Amino acid sequence: MKDGEAGQLPLFEFSEENVNVSRSSTESSDEMHDEFGKYIVYVDESGDHGLSSIDPNYPVFVLAFCVFHKRHYSEAIVPSLEKFKFNYFGHDQVVLHEHEIRKEKGAFIFFKNRDHKNQFMTGLSGIVEKSNFILISCTIDKRELKKQNGNKSNPYHLALRFCMETLYEFLQEKGEENKKTHVVVECRGKKEDRELELEFRRICDGSNQAGIQLPFDVVFSDKKTMSSGLQLADLVARPIGLKVIRKEQRNKAFDILKKKFYCDGGREDAGDGYEGRGMKVYPET
Repeated sequence: MKDGEAGQLPLFEFSEENVNVSRSSTESSDEMHDEFGKYIVYVDESGDHGLSSIDPNYPVFVLAFCVFHKRHYSEAIVPSLEKFKFNYFGHDQVVLHEHEIRKEKGAFIFFKNRDHKNQFMTGLSGIVEKSNFILISCTIDKRELKKQNGNKSNPYHLALRFCMETLYEFLQEKGEENKKTHVVVECRGKKEDRELELEFRRICDGSNQAGIQLPFDVVFSDKKTMSSGLQLADLVARPIGLKVIRKEQRNKAFDILKKKFYCDGGREDAGDGYEGRGMKVYPET
């Protein structure tokens, strides 16, 4: 289905000002309460973080932070994703999960043929490409980590610290480092959530490279919550992992994402200077 076809909702019906709002630092401070920052962060992962058994076909753990300007997110991205669902499903009660789409499971058994699926994927990729967000990721090579530390390290905790430190650098550039910024993660289970929250608080309390207090607050979201931000974060994590594993293999999804990474030079140099900055790999080889 293409934008503009009879009976279909056009995906992008917002002003140029809205599209480019995340590029501007001139918005008035009275848009929201002074306590809260202008950005919201949605987090997802790819791969498991265990070290006892490592999948040779996907031996990495990826954590991805998608950083959205709240106005652009609420006025542009959310409506566009909802319209996309209405166009393909007739309702918006579908959660876009990369794994289910790829494997054609659950709600995604509806594809009539390859062309139909390709149209769906092209439309979804278009939303990702047109949406303004900053991408921060850390990929843990579990094989190398295990060689160095055995089973002592926790890949999730390592990736979380790297991403939170880089997020703080980004917020410093935007003059938002003293505002509370919420980091939204999907619930995984009581034990896992408790361990994650403890590690998150520990990093915020000074267990980071700069040894400073970080003004972040973690929010746990139920898997059933229709969060556009979490759904987009779910779509970006695996392409990053595949790029690390298979550097020379064609990766259309990553070609779109590389212009989103936090990088040296800001928006003017988007697509360059992101390796080791917005896209970290650990341990370095």
